[in-house]
Amino acid sequence: MSDDRLKVAVLGGGSFGTALASIAADNGAQVHQWMRDVALADEINRDHRNRHYLPDYAINPAVTASTDMREVVTDATLVLVAIPSKAFRLVVRQARPWLSPDQILVSTTKGIEAEGFKLMSQILEEETGFSHIGVISGPNLASEVADKQLTATVIASDDPLTRARVQSVLGCDYFRVYASNDRFGVELGGALKNIYAIAAGMAAALGMGENTRSMLMTRALAEMSRFAVHLGANPMTFLGLSGVGDLIVTCSSKLSRNYRVGYALGEGRTLEEAVDALGQVAEGVNTVHLAHDMATEEGVYMPLAEGLYQVLFNQVPARDMAKLLMQGEQSSDVEFTLSREDVKEARRLEE
Repeated sequence: MSDDRLKVAVLGGGSFGTALASIAADNGAQVHQWMRDVALADEINRDHRNRHYLPDYAINPAVTASTDMREVVTDATLVLVAIPSKAFRLVVRQARPWLSPDQILVSTTKGIEAEGFKLMSQILEEETGFSHIGVISGPNLASEVADKQLTATVIASDDPLTRARVQSVLGCDYFRVYASNDRFGVELGGALKNIYAIAAGMAAALGMGENTRSMLMTRALAEMSRFAVHLGANPMTFLGLSGVGDLIVTCSSKLSRNYRVGYALGEGRTLEEAVDALGQVAEGVNTVHLAHDMATEEGVYMPLAEGLYQVLFNQVPARDMAKLLMQGEQSSDVEFTLSREDVKEARRLEE
């Protein structure tokens, strides 16, 4: 007897990939999840649990885990790639022999590849040459998605079929999927907000108040949109879920991995100690370095990213850096309505 259910492949055994796999199965898809860890695959198939990442989450029994890439991706209509950025290209290359151009490939990873400053969907394009490419990003803490708390995400793609297919496969009564055609802006927002989650965690550890956190998030939004627009994104994208929405949750929640790294740094721990204590990948650490270098190369003003770079990689105390940032340039609030150059010109009138 044939199985006519739509087939979905999920690459990655982490928390968000696991949650999405279960949602797709809840919606009636035939779901296969690939991972390297044989023991984890066995555990998911036997107990329908991923105890390392989501210990309390009951995975839909229809999700089948496997370490066999060919078995997982062959004939899948939709392939969700939920792999940390450092291993993303390697895994896509591993899957490539069994992928076909009619398949839809969607990244769920919020990170940047160091060489060439490549986003994950750009890696998908480079490695496959396919046309059905998209990215999922938004305020999506995996543990809350697993708890079926009301949330929403964005599927961004130039391809209408990709957008529609992801909406139908993943959209449900607790997980809303909104569409965007600014793939670059959505993906860059998801990567850049991790920087500012580290800053928010540091501010909390230093005992800074609600006014400080509000200022930090607002200036972070200005900084990340300035950077993204310089590289070709639409500034309006940052008013949505993948911009301000994702920024708010990751800068406010102790569930955010990047926030927790920042908190540990604010308590006086070294970067190595903070990352080791987390026990998971915090994409923001790598992104700070990459965004700092790209901003310097492109001449984009990013004082928060610069300050974090000094704290993370040059051992400048977090409290000292916060004081220096407050002594920096006072410029325009929303520079898409009043440019920084206009503010500088006005200040010259006082001279």
